[in-house]
Amino acid sequence: MTGISNDPAVDDVGQGRGAPHGNRMVVAVLALVGFFVALFLWAHNAGLTGPIQCGIGDCATVQSSEYAYIGPVPVSTIGVVGYAVLVALALLGLQPAHRDSRLVGTLLLAGSGGGVLFSAWLTYLEAFVIHAWCQYCVISAILITLIFFASLPEVGRVRGGAR
Repeated sequence: MTGISNDPAVDDVGQGRGAPHGNRMVVAVLALVGFFVALFLWAHNAGLTGPIQCGIGDCATVQSSEYAYIGPVPVSTIGVVGYAVLVALALLGLQPAHRDSRLVGTLLLAGSGGGVLFSAWLTYLEAFVIHAWCQYCVISAILITLIFFASLPEVGRVRGGAR
């Protein structure tokens, strides 16, 4: 026995050859963009860049507010880590061995859902407490919302009984 199947739907290592899930590709790309937005804000908070330039809104007010940190941790650090995890999960979920993974699907849904809730809280703070908007924060809020919507097909995989 050679371990090679005559079934055209199965590759040499017994994995299905179905096309990668397109939504995971979308999540990976959007999360990569979000990673770089958050990284830019992190670099500003770390003092690696000069004054923050904001064409629309008042990024300096938002980034210098008490709400730009949770304890000693800049909110941008949470964004960098969160987006990096979403990129890694989406890319892992594109691998043949994990294409139908319920765990990857669950983590993508939970991570993007948590990101939307966190972003909604931050957006509330911008609108009703800080009274200033940061264009990069708004871009991040839009990205995480799109990532959540792109993750919704995972509900079917999670419920469908795949690995």
